[in-house]
Amino acid sequence: MTLIPNSFAPLQGASNFRDVGGYLTADGQRVRRGRVFRSDHLAGLTASDVARLQALGVRHSLDFRGVAEYTATPYAIAGIERVALTIEPTVIARMQALVAQGIVPSTEETVELMRETYRDFVNHNADTFGRFLKHVLEQPTPQVFHCTAGKDRTGFAAALLLSALGVDRATIEHDYLLTNQLYKRDARLEGKGPAHVMKVLWQVQPEFLHAAFEAVDAQHGGMAHYLNGAIGLSPQELAELKRMLLEA
Repeated sequence: MTLIPNSFAPLQGASNFRDVGGYLTADGQRVRRGRVFRSDHLAGLTASDVARLQALGVRHSLDFRGVAEYTATPYAIAGIERVALTIEPTVIARMQALVAQGIVPSTEETVELMRETYRDFVNHNADTFGRFLKHVLEQPTPQVFHCTAGKDRTGFAAALLLSALGVDRATIEHDYLLTNQLYKRDARLEGKGPAHVMKVLWQVQPEFLHAAFEAVDAQHGGMAHYLNGAIGLSPQELAELKRMLLEA
């Protein structure tokens, strides 16, 4: 694993905004900076934040949030087209169903719910994540992708993109775990629940991402087969994505 310090480029109104570029691939190429960014939701951006995104050349925001999430915190940014890639936050619904039955999950049970959510990303949301990668491929201008906290749907999307570019899994996990340093929890978005449950839901753990990778390997024959199969990227599209996003 070869790491370099990533550029966080913090915004005033989004705590988990950062460049996906800068990392080295397994064969020594570097992911281009300034092309793809990941973030938590963009509804709280200040005027100076918007100016920075515009200065970066960002023209599309790829929004993984569910309908209720977007309705609660909508945004419109001049010059940036929002693209809905809707994935509903099913883990919240599962948790609410348990609480309604008077069941308070343990920390371990909550972790397992999160692991199941990541398996669902792999097996039930592949079409949406495929649309994400194809949008990145088809648009020549910089893009930002996000969900509410920029940690789970966004985290798996980043893992897929970096995997497609040839970044090793240890480096991908490093990028994934940066959320725990960067994201500032917002009680207004979290809903109510036991503190130990909410802590699991609003942070990331290696076990979550491992569950996704395990599903990719065990059920899809590895990342290359998953990208070509369920995700729907042809070998030619994968090669073009690398040409676009890796330094020569």
